[in-house]
Amino acid sequence: MKEPHGAHGTGTEPVDVNDPRLTRFDIVREGARRDDIEIVTYESQFEGTNSKAEKRVVRNIAFLFLFSGAAALVFLVFYIVWPWEFELGQARSDYFTPILGISLGLSLLALGFAILAWAKKLLPHEVSIQDRHNTPSSDDDRLITGQTIAYLGDELSVARRPLLKGAIGLGLAPLGLVAAAPLIGGLIENPHKGDEPMMFHTGFDPVANDGKLVRLTRDDGTPIRPEDVSAGGQITVFPGIPHGATNEYADSPTLLIHLRPDDAADAQAKNAGDTINRDSMWGNYIAYSKICTHAGCPASLYEQQTNRLLCPCHQSQFMITDNARPIFGPASRRLPQLPIQVDAEGFFVAASDYKETVGPDFWERP
Repeated sequence: MKEPHGAHGTGTEPVDVNDPRLTRFDIVREGARRDDIEIVTYESQFEGTNSKAEKRVVRNIAFLFLFSGAAALVFLVFYIVWPWEFELGQARSDYFTPILGISLGLSLLALGFAILAWAKKLLPHEVSIQDRHNTPSSDDDRLITGQTIAYLGDELSVARRPLLKGAIGLGLAPLGLVAAAPLIGGLIENPHKGDEPMMFHTGFDPVANDGKLVRLTRDDGTPIRPEDVSAGGQITVFPGIPHGATNEYADSPTLLIHLRPDDAADAQAKNAGDTINRDSMWGNYIAYSKICTHAGCPASLYEQQTNRLLCPCHQSQFMITDNARPIFGPASRRLPQLPIQVDAEGFFVAASDYKETVGPDFWERP
């Protein structure tokens, strides 16, 4: 018989792979020889088929797959039904993230052990030696390749081990749902539901101050006058209400900046052309949310000479004199501006709450 490629295992003659008397393994071995691969050792790890030792290994692997699926289901259930909103003090929501992390971690760990156990304890031991060569593929080669893939499927033993087949299906299906859960999770619970969605209101809302305008204060609660901030300087301010500088109003920290006259004129001109921020400045003073619109870090590094506000976490930069427009980094939305004025006693107050949503972009997605 003429060799298709002129290459074959040393000391052996090629056989007709279309011979119906050949077993699938015979065709696989012949295919290996035609590619100069000699299968030196190929033996099962068990004595006989469906031995007690083999069944024990199969049960253990099936348990790992099922455990992986069960842990993934725990992730899904708690992702959907467990309270996730932040609450002050000790609350059930404190356990939301730990439960998700532990359940997903156990699921992936069990899946990894199941795959390792399958490869190490169930598949046959094989030792092969190959001399590599470059030759085109023939019809016989394609047949051999197809039979080799089918033989691998046989050796994975899924077909004759229904317990493993069911365990894989039950174990991997929940993991697939886990991968999709973050993408569709927002469709399950609307964060903006209700008449007064919390993400649209901060401590500067007059509602939090019995309907009166809220003063801008330091972290100790003392109010701020215009002369307290030097030209080119800035100060972090908080709503002058009870607990205004605590985590209860973590969305309220604001940067009050005293611009130099020329810079203030530029900012006023930009504000005048913006329907939302128009008339939000008071004199040469301007105030922006300190919470970066990218990931919620404190954007508080103010460059006086360039009028840029930098976020140290991911290097987003905002142009203060142009409605805090992002000019560098991953942030894609400008910082909300707080409308400010001075009350009858000469202290800064918020003319209203923020007119745009404070915080990262994903907070305002429906």
